[in-house]
Amino acid sequence: MRDAFSKALVDLAKADPNVLLLTGDHGYALFDEFRRVCPKQYINAGIAEQNMVGMAAGLARTGFRPIVYGLSAFIPIRVLEQIKLDVAHDNLPVIFIGDGAGFVYSHLGTSHQSTEDIACSRAIADLQVYSPADEFEMTFCMHAAYRVRAPVYLRVGKSDRAPVHAQALNCSLGQLLSLKLGERGGVTFIATGSLVRCALDIAGTTFPGASVWSAPFIKPIDEAQISAICRDSQTVVTLEEHSIYGGLGSLVAEVTSATAPVRLLRIGVKDRFSMHCGSYDYLLKEHGLDRMSIEKKLTSFLSPNSSALCE
Repeated sequence: MRDAFSKALVDLAKADPNVLLLTGDHGYALFDEFRRVCPKQYINAGIAEQNMVGMAAGLARTGFRPIVYGLSAFIPIRVLEQIKLDVAHDNLPVIFIGDGAGFVYSHLGTSHQSTEDIACSRAIADLQVYSPADEFEMTFCMHAAYRVRAPVYLRVGKSDRAPVHAQALNCSLGQLLSLKLGERGGVTFIATGSLVRCALDIAGTTFPGASVWSAPFIKPIDEAQISAICRDSQTVVTLEEHSIYGGLGSLVAEVTSATAPVRLLRIGVKDRFSMHCGSYDYLLKEHGLDRMSIEKKLTSFLSPNSSALCE
């Protein structure tokens, strides 16, 4: 997925000399091709992320198209005030890239783990939020972010999961993407980012009758489509490498509570920090986001002895 991001970045910059890449002293190897092809469109702002967002806002006001890159623990978390007041308040066309979302930078500890970025960013007025699951969604999201000419936060999670699509996308902004249609009135997975692949794997074996939808767009999102999906489902399971508060699960709960009540299992990060450092796979297991833990939670939720309507 990072290769798709790099290619889309280069393609946009080659087509539009006003596209500028700003980085907070990160992503050197990732931007080798960009610096080779578009050296005058690259700015290393140093370890000064708040100042970098101010620079991007000023550049956007003069007609440039800034793309601001950083680790998601810093972009958007460290610079929320600058994103809100310098960019979103005046609806400036700045694209924010938060790389390493979730537990990707696992060994670096809580300071570099980002499980609250969707919640923080989707609450900012006029800021769109994208969360691609594979290289095809990444390519589409990058070009969509450029076309909307509005503030966008694009979340990049684990990049070495298998693709969930077989070809380039042709969809609309805010649309959920159907990956597997299962039994009507059964279990439906709505997942985003790194856990879309996991949802597909589970639906392909343990719960073969389940449907799977990918949500590459968190904001805007087609609420009518969510309602229709939920009306056709007995149980909906949301999956995200993000806190259960304020992310995809919260969004689906907000929509369904008003339009299409459904049994909803929200699977994400509980209200706690990581207890230990370790590998990416270790942290998924610690937080109950590995495949075995997810299957166990769903089996328990679907048990005849369970009376939970939402979790």
